[in-house]
Amino acid sequence: MPKMKTKSSAKKRFKVTASGRVKAAQAGKQHGMIKRSNKFLRNARGTSTLCKADENIVKKYMPYAR
Repeated sequence: MPKMKTKSSAKKRFKVTASGRVKAAQAGKQHGMIKRSNKFLRNARGTSTLCKADENIVKKYMPYAR
């Protein structure tokens, strides 16, 4: 059986934690920071874990990152 390919876009954007959750950067921080509130910018620092439904989609893109 041939090896499955990993989606290149997924491996650049997501990391799988030791417990199997998927870490991703906070959304909405690429540009346009002037119009965002200070509260939004504060809360959007660092990374977050995806919800279960999104996690399952991302894990299909990365078959060997488990």
